[in-house]
Amino acid sequence: MTFKRIGITAMLTVLIALFMLYPLDSYVSQPGGAYELSPLVKVEQGDEDDAGTFSLMTISVGKATPATYFWSKISDKMKLLPANKVRRHGESDQEYNVRQLRLMSDSQFNAIAVAFERAGKPVEIDFAGIYIQQVVEGSASDGKLQAGDRVIGVDGKPLLEPDQFAAYIADQRKGDTIQVEAERDKKKFKTDITLKEIPEAKGKVGLGIQFLEDRTLKTIPKVNFNTSEIGGPSAGLMFTLEIMNQLKPEDISKGYTVAGTGEMLPGGTVGRIGGIDFKVMAADRDGMEIFFAPDDELPEEVKAANPGIMSNYEEAAETAKKIGTKMKIVPVKTVDDTLAYLNKLKPKK
Repeated sequence: MTFKRIGITAMLTVLIALFMLYPLDSYVSQPGGAYELSPLVKVEQGDEDDAGTFSLMTISVGKATPATYFWSKISDKMKLLPANKVRRHGESDQEYNVRQLRLMSDSQFNAIAVAFERAGKPVEIDFAGIYIQQVVEGSASDGKLQAGDRVIGVDGKPLLEPDQFAAYIADQRKGDTIQVEAERDKKKFKTDITLKEIPEAKGKVGLGIQFLEDRTLKTIPKVNFNTSEIGGPSAGLMFTLEIMNQLKPEDISKGYTVAGTGEMLPGGTVGRIGGIDFKVMAADRDGMEIFFAPDDELPEEVKAANPGIMSNYEEAAETAKKIGTKMKIVPVKTVDDTLAYLNKLKPKK
């Protein structure tokens, strides 16, 4: 009898562990938190004696388990995401993480450029090679290059301008071997790659990589970020406001706890992001007083293909009403909209 009980207990323990921990091929998102930006963004010799704060918002995304899958069906604070809504076709978890960090890097780049332009300070932008986002499994580059590598030269020629790399590769043929010079973890290396047909590309010949043209940005004063654990583009707007707040002697937050979300696009337009409902929940929980939400305009074809879809601001406002928050939800199309709102705001006593 004792051995039988031990066996039943062991079996139940295994089943409970599987229910709680077994990873499924889907993801679960839920509210993250508000992260004050002044410790994460530093403008050298910038103004740091402001009473108010700007905070970026996060959501938590992780592999679903049977337990979280079940809970997502009954909770309005957890949402199930199919794998194809998170990872691209053929994208590994490592490549997904690299892409998210690259999106964060791009949001910082645009935030600096827009903030300095609005503050009337110069920015120097230079071409810096090719950034690898994904390597197709079984392609010519598989095992040679990996996501996160930066290509800086090909066949002994440095990459000095946009389109140079793509034009050079387009002139190559199946069986041609090229030497690629690249950087990985700040260390340079060279590798020979023989072009061949790209798997699942219907006879197309190439290296089998997805890439972006890379850029470097120089400013005076210099801006430093400490956001290595956070990915995605959605903090762009708040980065821009924090940088401007440190560049200016006055407190543009007017003493309030200000949160928000939105991708910062070149020129200052605030782009649409995902998970804004959970970000509103997290901002309310963490005591934010003002929340900036992208007031994006959805094309008619998008509305037709996705019945019931809402703009970021509409979804944020609906969530705020549902949870009964006193936090002010402010729609913005550009960074100038946020600055105009803050400029008219009476300082908090």
